[in-house]
Amino acid sequence: MIILAATPIGNLGDASKRLVEALTTATVIASEDTRVTIHLLKALGIENRPRLISLHDHNERGKAAELVELARDTDLLVLSDAGMPTVSDPGFHLVDAAVAAGVVVSALPGPSAVLTALAVSGLPTDRFTFEGFLPRKHGERTTLFRELAAERRTMVFFESPNRLAASLLDLAAVFGAERRVVVCRELTKFYEEVKRGTATELAEWAAGGVRGEICLVVAGAEVRVLNLSDGVAEVIALVASGIRLKDATADVSAASGLSKRDLYEAALQQKAPKTVRSEH
Repeated sequence: MIILAATPIGNLGDASKRLVEALTTATVIASEDTRVTIHLLKALGIENRPRLISLHDHNERGKAAELVELARDTDLLVLSDAGMPTVSDPGFHLVDAAVAAGVVVSALPGPSAVLTALAVSGLPTDRFTFEGFLPRKHGERTTLFRELAAERRTMVFFESPNRLAASLLDLAAVFGAERRVVVCRELTKFYEEVKRGTATELAEWAAGGVRGEICLVVAGAEVRVLNLSDGVAEVIALVASGIRLKDATADVSAASGLSKRDLYEAALQQKAPKTVRSEH
């Protein structure tokens, strides 16, 4: 079978007993970085030296079929550098191929940056969505945030410390300056830090420079009840700030439940700024 094993995200003490047993008895391990795996074995005092196969984003599709066939005859332990394989880490294509080929897939649960950040955030945990790594470019981040502007579930993202300040500014611009945000830095490590505040407050904090691995937890959108007149006023304000009329009506519609068509037509009929024009 194929066994997906969660590894510590920072603190070696989080290595489960089942993980240690699996590493001790494994004959073949497919890992994101074999050097990290060798270090993990040494750090845990495990003398076993299994065959190591590199499995990363750039070669996974090409190696999946070969590894699936290997797993028909022996247990294949699959590791990412930290956390659970397949969750913003290699492993999905391998699992997909294994399922299609009828090869059993199992998992050894363990540390998860997503769930750890969610748990300590103080934001609602009953419903949430994991969005993975934020796009690198400003325009792509803004597009993603607009797609999520009306999302009512708590959202969890991964982000580079070097782009955190810029991403928080984009988030504040789209979600609103007062949206509640939590930045979780270096979870389970010695310098673990959890910063809570509004999108604007945390953007100002991050501007001073941030280090380490980052999880970003964002409160979901609150349901707003608007009449058509108030909704149109918001559309016109968004257009005046440089957003296209079509996008502005979509954003306000998603947040309020008002009809996009009604908002669009009403905005055209009002004495709006010259930037408001028909886009048919």
